[in-house]
Amino acid sequence: MTATPPKPATTPSPEASGPAFDTLALSPATLENLQRLGYTAMTPIQAAALPPALAGQDLIAQARTGSGKTAAFALALLARLEARRFAVQALVLCPTRELADQVTQEVRRLARAEEPVKVVTLCGGIALRPQLASLEHGAHVVVGTPGRVLDHLQRGNLTLDALTTLVLDEADRMLDMGFFDDISAVAKQCPKTRQTLLFSATYPEGIAKLSAAFLRDPKQIKVAGQHAPTKIRQVFFEVREEDRLHAVSLLLNHHRPVSTLAFCNTRQRCRELAQVLQAQGFSALELHGELDQRERDQVMVRFANQSCSVLVATDIAARGLDIAQLEAVINVDIAIDAATHTHRIGRTGRVDESGWAFSLASMDEMGRVGVIEQALGFTSVWEPLASLRDTGQGPLQPPMQTLQIVGGRKEKIRPGDVLGALTKDLGYAGSQIGKININEFSTYVAVQRAIAPEVAHRLGGAKVKGRGVKLRLLEP
Repeated sequence: MTATPPKPATTPSPEASGPAFDTLALSPATLENLQRLGYTAMTPIQAAALPPALAGQDLIAQARTGSGKTAAFALALLARLEARRFAVQALVLCPTRELADQVTQEVRRLARAEEPVKVVTLCGGIALRPQLASLEHGAHVVVGTPGRVLDHLQRGNLTLDALTTLVLDEADRMLDMGFFDDISAVAKQCPKTRQTLLFSATYPEGIAKLSAAFLRDPKQIKVAGQHAPTKIRQVFFEVREEDRLHAVSLLLNHHRPVSTLAFCNTRQRCRELAQVLQAQGFSALELHGELDQRERDQVMVRFANQSCSVLVATDIAARGLDIAQLEAVINVDIAIDAATHTHRIGRTGRVDESGWAFSLASMDEMGRVGVIEQALGFTSVWEPLASLRDTGQGPLQPPMQTLQIVGGRKEKIRPGDVLGALTKDLGYAGSQIGKININEFSTYVAVQRAIAPEVAHRLGGAKVKGRGVKLRLLEP
């Protein structure tokens, strides 16, 4: 059930079947270069985003990795760039070093048509001195992670007075990693007359906050079909009341989703199911109204960073929860109405991903199922509980585990500080590190499960922002 890995940003998307690039206000040299690179027609996101972007409008565009979004913003920023003016005129902020490297390569490829354009990459986990040397020799475009870009700005190594275009790439991921404050600080040092292009696969609450703070009357773009309901496969199972909780573990062992949100109608059901799953070896957490804010925050962080396989929640507690790559939703109890059912199952099948929505119904709930069918205009698909088979592999363990570090925003800890300690100081690859969440007093960092105990031991002897690290490894 794991989603197919995205294609590299440097590969033209196979979706390209839209208008030709020569319908845009691009230079003949750029059009010739696009032809040479294999860009024959625009992808949906390029066709929707490029005309307003080339016209100078701010954008909020919903675009997944592999959709051709990199070329969309790269062509826009290059069109505004004056190659003979040796100053930083475009800045692209990315959540990770890996994505920044991909973007850098794509901008360089697309810039070949014009006079020499220098692109510099500024990311954490790499020594400052070579980056400083590159900046001293000047640059037209900077691509980097928010923390390291801000570091160079604060040191006076980078100035953005000549900036015409700011791009926030995979903005939702940057927010997940706790970069809002760094993005804000960087944006405040950009000219107010700049163009800002924001690309995001999902629209969590923080995107609206970013838009309100840093974009001017942005045009919103959402390519049709990115949330196609056909990508959610709904299956209903009839259960006896006494078998309901056991049916959840049967579903998990048969389909083996990496990430599952199980909805219950009551707090008591939440507690009971979480206890049953934990006793069977699943990494399960509960989310309901009896948790205090600290407990709630920690649960949501661990589920979002894939350190927990199953989140058992009530509808009220899960309100506003937007998790990327959620493979399955289980309605442990049938929802009280059609609107709630729709809201529940809509948590999976986001963007280009497929998802499962399983519903368990006792005889007493069949009337409610009928009401939901009638209201939503579909006929439910039923399968027997006996069709579910235990693979014998045991409960699927989450791919990540969370380290909780004592100290957060009060101590001025930034994601880049933690990432630098893990990659530069301890030598771990960026791909081994997941989401970094920072609140007032704690920092949470997800690392690959296989290396989590080793990372905890080594990081415990290291320093972050010049101070010794106190941490604990949160158990599943």
